[in-house]
Amino acid sequence: MKIIDADQTRRHLAFEGLVPALREAFAREATVPPRHVHSVAAGDDRGTVLIMPAWSEAGFLGIKTINIFPGNGARGLPGLHATYVLYDAHTGVPLAQLDGNEITAHRTAAASALGAAFLAREEASRLLVLGTGRVARLLPAAHASVRPIREVRLWNHRPEGAQALAAEWRQAGWDAQPVDDLATAVAAADIVSCATLATAPLVRGEWLAPGSHLDLIGSFTPAMKEADAACFAGARVYIDTDEAPTKAGDLLDAIAAGAVSLATIQGTLAQLCRGERQGRRSAAERTVFKAVGSALEDLAAATLVWQA
Repeated sequence: MKIIDADQTRRHLAFEGLVPALREAFAREATVPPRHVHSVAAGDDRGTVLIMPAWSEAGFLGIKTINIFPGNGARGLPGLHATYVLYDAHTGVPLAQLDGNEITAHRTAAASALGAAFLAREEASRLLVLGTGRVARLLPAAHASVRPIREVRLWNHRPEGAQALAAEWRQAGWDAQPVDDLATAVAAADIVSCATLATAPLVRGEWLAPGSHLDLIGSFTPAMKEADAACFAGARVYIDTDEAPTKAGDLLDAIAAGAVSLATIQGTLAQLCRGERQGRRSAAERTVFKAVGSALEDLAAATLVWQA
């Protein structure tokens, strides 16, 4: 079995190739069983373990194990750690162990950009990012692969983290600035992308501008929430997979409040990629994309790396 380290994994996950690979994967047939979710308690520390398998007709089987420990931020550690193993789907023979953190971060940012390719205005150029973790760091590059991003603003509950990451982005050539006034920043943004582990809503619907696109890719358990119910009210809402309405706390709250229902959710990424559902219809409407992640995205990313 080949060991593909973080640098090698990252090298083959450029968004110009990864976003189209995800689009193709969602448009084709694959088997993606429901993820296994387990709670972990060690002393006062709490975490969640996800086990996510998927396999496809292309002949690959992948299994990701991801550990989520929200308290890691206070320790100066990333909140997510993952491993990924790719197998031959015909024989079960292990092919490679890839860096699961790079797979997870890049495929999550790529799925965010794929959603925006269907749902953000064509001319969307102002991106607001909430969060400073692995996924958040990749969002400007990911969205710039599908939209003409020229201005990036960044908010984090720890202002010093936002200042440091914005400085890194400026060194990379982005017009990037940290913001303290979240309400004003949300109102000015074309795309608001949330990649946090928040357990209370950060974005309020009253702040969102007409024609904006709200991208919620951080929360993936009922206890996690990045947006209030008003963010969903009056918007055309899309999800990455059918698991989202049972997993994401912000979407569950919105359903309970009557701001959205299963019947009014417009479609999934697969339906968008297959042309079965329409994306954005006008420049004035608000759109919301709620993602909880899919093992299909991991498999597509790992396959891209392996074939390269």
